[in-house]
Amino acid sequence: MRTYIAIDGGTTNTRISLVKSGQVLDTIKLNMGARKGIDDDKLLKKSVKEGIEQLLCTNNVKHEEVYRILASGMITSEFGLCNVEHTIAPAGIKELHESMYETVLEEICDIPFVFIRGVKIKSQSVEDTDVMRGEETELMGIMEDAECAYILPGSHSKIIRTDEAGRITSFSTSLTGEMIASLSEGTILKDAVNLSVEQLDKEYLLEGYRCCEKNGINKALFKVRLLKTQFQKTEAQIYSFFMGIVLHDEIEEVMQYDVKKIVIAGKKQIKEALRILIQNVSEKEVVCVADEVADNANIRGMITIYEYAENAAG
Repeated sequence: MRTYIAIDGGTTNTRISLVKSGQVLDTIKLNMGARKGIDDDKLLKKSVKEGIEQLLCTNNVKHEEVYRILASGMITSEFGLCNVEHTIAPAGIKELHESMYETVLEEICDIPFVFIRGVKIKSQSVEDTDVMRGEETELMGIMEDAECAYILPGSHSKIIRTDEAGRITSFSTSLTGEMIASLSEGTILKDAVNLSVEQLDKEYLLEGYRCCEKNGINKALFKVRLLKTQFQKTEAQIYSFFMGIVLHDEIEEVMQYDVKKIVIAGKKQIKEALRILIQNVSEKEVVCVADEVADNANIRGMITIYEYAENAAG
């Protein structure tokens, strides 16, 4: 079995993992992503170079023992390591494999890089156009059922529709993760919402959802402050009410997908909140991806995409 380095590059963070025989041996997390490349494109490259060297040194692995460096996410954007164009939907594992871009980045190391392209919905209308980088590999790392809808929470949450062949046919993006962080850290809600709360209050989660549905997100969000200052509710109740509001639009979006089954990945708190909301507003089957499967979905997806032709032939 081969040894790979897998780079999952996001907007704000980057994970570099050493993978041998399909098992993650070690991971280094960098507190920087493609956003740093906007101001200084050399800083990200320098950090990735140092991260790779540290990973190999710590695990006593030589350069020549690594078959390829697989990379996906925002690291393939104009602010990442290598700008590669998106693959146009519909796109599944075959199309993602065939569109991979291989090169050597000598300023980083002599191991060949393989960049997995993101996916684009192409349209003349901005309303119907959308893009993803990284979620396509995450999807391929968790996909079991083909024709359904997948929700991948994150800084830029994705709702993805796949066809009977497992191809991405349509999807939508929401700034849910960034909105949660910005609202809870940069507004008057800072002293009301505690994102470290682990337990959800189902009643208040649904109440927040209904409040947003009735009043809109702007007015509903101020009610979060009132729960703390005027009603002295618990942190769990306030957090749950808040999540019901910010997840409202994603629930409305996924309800428009003509599918019987919805699969949810991502972090436990958001995953559980989405499950409760969907099961209370629809009759669709909801499946949550296990945490241990979701954690390394990008890595598993990158390897699955890269080895697709070999696996299909054999």
